[in-house]
Formats: sequence, C-alpha cells, structure tokens
Amino acid sequence: MATARKPLCAEVSASLGEPLGATASRIDHWILLEYRGLWSPDPLRGSMLDPAVKAHLADLVSHAPKARLLFIRRPRQERHGVVCFTATTRESGAQIYRRDLEVHEELVGLDLFGADRGEAVDGPLFAVCTHGKRDRCCARYGRPLYDALRDQVDPDWVWQCTHVGGDRFAGNLVCFPEGLYFGRVGLGDVLPLLDHYLGGSIYLDCYRGRCAYSMAVQAAERALRERAGLIGIDDLRLAGSERDDDGWTVAFEAGGELHEFRVVAVEGEPVYMTCDSDELKRPIRYVVQ
Repeated sequence: MATARKPLCAEVSASLGEPLGATASRIDHWILLEYRGLWSPDPLRGSMLDPAVKAHLADLVSHAPKARLLFIRRPRQERHGVVCFTATTRESGAQIYRRDLEVHEELVGLDLFGADRGEAVDGPLFAVCTHGKRDRCCARYGRPLYDALRDQVDPDWVWQCTHVGGDRFAGNLVCFPEGLYFGRVGLGDVLPLLDHYLGGSIYLDCYRGRCAYSMAVQAAERALRERAGLIGIDDLRLAGSERDDDGWTVAFEAGGELHEFRVVAVEGEPVYMTCDSDELKRPIRYVVQ
C-alpha cells in the first residue's frame, strides 16, 4: 500500500497562514557569484571551484560584518566568462557592483568588499532562490517564478540563486540593491510586485522584510507601513532600536514624525522548517504589541 506523501514545507506554512513579515535574513554585504556547475546543499564546499578560490570567498564572508555568498546562474545560457556582483544593502547607501572575470581563479586576492568590487550598477537585480538540492520547495516554486520575471523585465536583471533563507516561504525573491525579501510569490503576484518595486514602493502582500533590519525591527517596519499606508521604499528611516529583557523598543522616522513600537518574540504555530525536517517546530515570531 502506498504511503501518504509528506507535505512540502511551503504547503504547511501557507495552509497555517504563517505570517511572512519579519522573516528576512539580517545581511549587509553580499557576494553573488556566477557558478554554472552543480549546486549541492552546501554550494561553496560542494562546488568544483579551485580550493584557493573557495578559501578566499569563505575568508571574505567570514570577516565582513553580516555577509553572505550566493551562487547565481542562468540555465540554458551559454556565454563566455564569469560575472561577480557585490551588494551593500544597508538602509543608507544601498548599491550593486559588477566585476566581469575570465575565470573564477581571478577572484583570489581581490577585495570584493573594497577597492576590487567593480563598477557600480544602475539597474535592479532580482535573485530568485531555485536551490532544489537545499529544499524541494525552492525548485518547485522558484523556477516558475524565475521564468515569469524574465518574461516581464530585462532578462539581464534576473538570476537564479542559492539559499536565501526561509525555504518554507518559497517562492523566494530578493530585490537588490535594497535587499528586500519577498516570499510566497506566485505567478499572479509578479506583475503587481514589479509595478510596485520599479515604481519605488513595496508590495506588502508578499513582503518578508528588509535585510538591513533585524527581524524585530522588520516587525515594527511592517506595522508602520500597514497602519500609515507608507509603502514607498524610502518613506521611513530607522531612528533607533533597543533591546531589554522583555523585548525591543523600535523607533522609525517618517514624514517628520517619530513612530515608536514595542516588539516581543513569541512561538509560532508548528511547521516543517524545511522539506527534510522530521519534526514540526515552532518558529520564533516577532509581534508588535
């Protein structure tokens, strides 16, 4: 007799109505490196890159504050050379940089977060997680999202990428240079999301948060945007965040006024954190009181 299929982690999360807000990873510096080989569950370690390249990339990420490496690619696209983007996603001064290489070995010794980061890029970059070796949901929901985005904007703006965090929120999209995370992006969300983003605003229906902020701050940001109708990316600025034994006090400045929120951490409903999880777990949620 056939056994029942274990539900996908994204199915469980969506069926429970798990909130998307305040779930973006906290990152300030990114390396997005084109790698067209196999993406293993641990993409850098499992890659066929030269050991010196692996060591240099790992060293860069470990020594930069709040940094992450992503592999990126465009399947079925044959071309010469390798692209390496770096991005700074802080609230002020968010920027993408591009460096073109002949081979990956040219990376060794380069200060990708400094003088060797390359030329500034004006256009946006959309990174869609399609990392199926990490989690089945990323491939199932990410690949159609990648194709749909390429149909609507300049294909040069859109890349597949490795794990960005939050497999159960697939399809996951990160918009650079600001580092805006979106989750559960279905095909019907593509046009309104793009209309908002390219017009300088945020599509809150799928918004997970901004990686320049901690998750507690992301919770306050979302509350302010929803309550005051502030959907412009630059409509608000973080004025301060303090943690005590009971939670966080977060303040944002918007329109010349200061808005203060109290945020606490609570346990959410039991979910499968990934498709490979054997047990349901209660993720931490950040709630505005």
